[in-house]
Amino acid sequence: MTRSAPSPKSPSTSPQTPASPAHYEAAMDELEGLVARMEAGELPLDQLLSQYERGAQLLQFCRDKLQAVEDQMKVLDGGVLKPWKNA
Repeated sequence: MTRSAPSPKSPSTSPQTPASPAHYEAAMDELEGLVARMEAGELPLDQLLSQYERGAQLLQFCRDKLQAVEDQMKVLDGGVLKPWKNA
């Protein structure tokens, strides 16, 4: 009886969620480019939904990063978020 080797799951054959951006600025750059392409009508209709979903993911990533910074500032300022002072 011969056994066939199990077929490895290839990342290229299964749908993948795009990787999270490395940092806030990378997410903003990708989001701005995506919005520009959508507004310019450069995307085919079948890609609009997936790109909209990616944009929502990027937006949430940015919101989470900003919230983390705000939370850290509260810790540094003793629990009170202080307004920025103009230099």
